[in-house]
Amino acid sequence: MTDDVSSRRRRAAYRASHRGSKEMDWLLGRFVVAHVDRIEADALARLERLVALPDPDLHDMILLPDVTPAGEFADLIEQLRAFHNLGSQT
Repeated sequence: MTDDVSSRRRRAAYRASHRGSKEMDWLLGRFVVAHVDRIEADALARLERLVALPDPDLHDMILLPDVTPAGEFADLIEQLRAFHNLGSQT
């Protein structure tokens, strides 16, 4: 089980850092790489769903939180915004 979680963590970090959009590679990738080793297995599934979202949706959630609410990802987006000193979502 540990190997599976480790593999999933590595995969999430890679996918977050290699999205095809330089801005999202930097915003999402740096955050995930810095935090993925501390994420518990149950929270990892939510992170994987976040990483799977299209770049335009993630961009809006991160940079335009008043326009596009983050829904189930609200706490992750808030942590990401704090990580990059982007201010509070409220």
